[in-house]
Amino acid sequence: MTPGTRTITVGIDGSRASLDAADWAAREARRRRLPLRLLHAGPSPVVPARIPDVDVPAGRTRSALDRAAIQLSYAYPALDIIARSTDAPAVPTLLAAAAEAETLVLGSRGFTGFAGFPVGSVALAVAARAERPVVVVRAGELPEDERMPAVDGTPPSAAPYLPVVLGLDLDHPADDLIHYAFDTAAVRSAPLHVVHTWTLPPLPGYAPGAPVPGDTAEREDGKRQVMTSTLQPWRHKFPETPVSEQVVYGHPGHHLQKASTGAGLLVIGRRAGEGLGRAARSLVHHATCPVAVVPHN
Repeated sequence: MTPGTRTITVGIDGSRASLDAADWAAREARRRRLPLRLLHAGPSPVVPARIPDVDVPAGRTRSALDRAAIQLSYAYPALDIIARSTDAPAVPTLLAAAAEAETLVLGSRGFTGFAGFPVGSVALAVAARAERPVVVVRAGELPEDERMPAVDGTPPSAAPYLPVVLGLDLDHPADDLIHYAFDTAAVRSAPLHVVHTWTLPPLPGYAPGAPVPGDTAEREDGKRQVMTSTLQPWRHKFPETPVSEQVVYGHPGHHLQKASTGAGLLVIGRRAGEGLGRAARSLVHHATCPVAVVPHN
C-alpha cells in the first residue's frame, strides 16, 4: 500500500455480524480497487468466529482476525488485505481508523461485550462522530442481496446492482453527500434514486405529519424544481448514471426505510459536529439494506 492510499476498513470482532460486514467491505474494496484493512480493537472477542478452521501450526490458535483474513483471501484472491489488532478501546480506535479510510464498515450488531457496550452501540457511536463515511451492514447480508434477482440463468454475481437510494435535505444539499451517492452508484453501474421528504409545522386540528389543506401541492412542485436544479450539475458529472427523483410529504424515517426495501445501499447525511438524529438512528437499526452515513459541512 503506497503512502496516502485510502482503504476500505472494517471492524472485526469475531461476531457473525462483523464477518458479514467484512465480506461487504471486501466487495466494496474490489469495486473501488482499494486495499481492504481488517481492524480488531478492544479485548479479545467474546463471540467465536464461525469459520472452518485451517491448518494451524502446533501450539498456535487462530484469532478471529486471522480467520477473517484467511477466509477473505480465499474468497477474493486479488484483494490487498491488511490485518491489524489492538487492545485499545473500540470506539476511539475505529474513529481514528475512519479518519484514514475511504470508508469504514461496521456490522450493525457486532462488538458485543466490548467494555460493556450494548449490542450495536459501537456502530452508532462511530457513525455519529466519524470524519469519513461509515457503512453499517446488517447481520445476514449476502452478496446477492445488493443485486437484482438473477434471470435467464445469469449467475447471481453478474446480475445488475439494485439502486442506491439517497436521502437528501434540500435545505442543506451538501456536495460531499451528493458526490458519495453518485460515485457509489457509478462504481456499481447502478441507478440512483434521490428522495426528499418534507412536512409543514403542525397546525391545530391536524395530526403531525398529515397532509394539510392550502398550498401543499404548490410547495411540493417548488421542492421538485429545487431538487432538479440541485442535481443537474451532478447529472452532467455522472452522465451514465440513471437518476430518479422523489419528493414526498411525510417524515424521513418512514419513507427512507420504505425505499430501502428495494435498494442495495441507503445513503444519508450527518452534519459535521452533530450526532445522529432520531431518523438516522432508526434507519441504521431498521433499514433492510446497508446504510452509509456521510458526514458533511
